[in-house]
Amino acid sequence: MAKKIEVKTEETAEALHERYRKAKDPVERTHWHILWLLKEGKSSQEVAELVGYSAGWVRTIVRRWNRAGEQGIKDHRRQLPGAKPLLNAEQQAELACALQQPPSDGGLWSGPKVAAWMQAKVGRSVDERRGWDYLQRLGYSARVPRPQHAKADKAQQEAFKKTA
Repeated sequence: MAKKIEVKTEETAEALHERYRKAKDPVERTHWHILWLLKEGKSSQEVAELVGYSAGWVRTIVRRWNRAGEQGIKDHRRQLPGAKPLLNAEQQAELACALQQPPSDGGLWSGPKVAAWMQAKVGRSVDERRGWDYLQRLGYSARVPRPQHAKADKAQQEAFKKTA
């Protein structure tokens, strides 16, 4: 049988229940729920089954509470810095200038063409989708003229436009 973990707090089970009910963030609400149920005397395994977490994660949340209090049970994912951008500000400005000119192989700029340009600048492989992401980030979109039917009569089209 697993060792019972203790929630070290002066607050009563009712006070923890009230904080659980008033929590706005869903992750934080579940953490308050865990503390409340443990304070009522349930085992970490029972609490895990009730809230849908693993028993190990329940113990981790309680250890965070015991060590850091209310700051320990907040949703820490919001403080993660995220990945470093592929292109720094100077390289993005360089890409914006390059996009003013047609690509080296002609045609229009596309995600794969921008990714190839980025590969040359950063010196590592870049997924084609990141090229499209940077095109959108810089305000570009795939704008191409509407296709014309091969047998279309230009004179009739212009006459139609004038009468419409």
